[in-house]
Amino acid sequence: MEEGNHSEVTEFILSGLTDRPELQVPLFAVFLLIYGITLMGNGGMILLITIDPQLHTPMYFFLRNLSFCDLCLSSVISPKMLLNFLAKRKSISYTACSVQMYLSIIFADVECLLLAVMAYDRYVAICNPLLYTVTMSRQLCKQLVAGVYTVGVVDSMIITCCIFRLSFCSSNIINNFFCDILPLLALSCSDTHINEIVIFASMSCIQVISFVTVLLSYVYIISTILQIREGRHKPFSTCTFHLTSVVLYFGTLFFMYLRPTSSYSMDTDKVTSVFYMLLIPMLNPLIYSLRNTEVKDALRKAMNKLLTNF
Repeated sequence: MEEGNHSEVTEFILSGLTDRPELQVPLFAVFLLIYGITLMGNGGMILLITIDPQLHTPMYFFLRNLSFCDLCLSSVISPKMLLNFLAKRKSISYTACSVQMYLSIIFADVECLLLAVMAYDRYVAICNPLLYTVTMSRQLCKQLVAGVYTVGVVDSMIITCCIFRLSFCSSNIINNFFCDILPLLALSCSDTHINEIVIFASMSCIQVISFVTVLLSYVYIISTILQIREGRHKPFSTCTFHLTSVVLYFGTLFFMYLRPTSSYSMDTDKVTSVFYMLLIPMLNPLIYSLRNTEVKDALRKAMNKLLTNF
């Protein structure tokens, strides 16, 4: 990998979602609403799980971490995106760009791995219910989350170093609304062949391991549920919310990385990035709360307590 001469580029210009001036304010309003719902939904989920003792179980421990991850992922992208909708010059410094990429990759990896850990948790709960509390101990849950963040940090460090060791000596216009990997690779005037191999291997490893874990877990889960003669609804309903998140997240990733090269376009990538960087973090707390009886009961108790105190 070539060492980049960073003095040649001190900042980048983010092209954003559109260059049409008349759409900037409406898009600002839409994404401000999305960001507000994301903050309230995920922040509320974190608070609710923290204060309600009945939600102090491994499943909700992982869900709280997923909400924290979604909140952070959206907060890495949204503020700068919202500012650029109203700014005349949509610039981002070289350092800020590298930090944004580093943090976004960490939380995207953590989201992917947490969904795999949550699938394993549901597998143990349904397929080995008598050993659930022993297997999914508090210590193991903390170790799994610590491991997930460690993998995310290391992977992000590898990818960010691969990108920002390159030279950027011609255009500095990033064809996206945030500092993403592919647009920056396209800007580089260095030989990116080795960098692309390292990045692809690193990202594929995490995504494949996560997807295989989810797939195997649900094969065993569905097999176990089908063997239950009565009361199938309850174990299956506890998996419905998680499975919805899994389908949304991995479906988006597969669309991005497994579609034919001939159909690839930066504009399509922008829309896909909006979905998994901003919309999924907003939808996750809604998915896990709208039809989840335990969460709704906890919210009802919290609201009653709040009203009583007033």
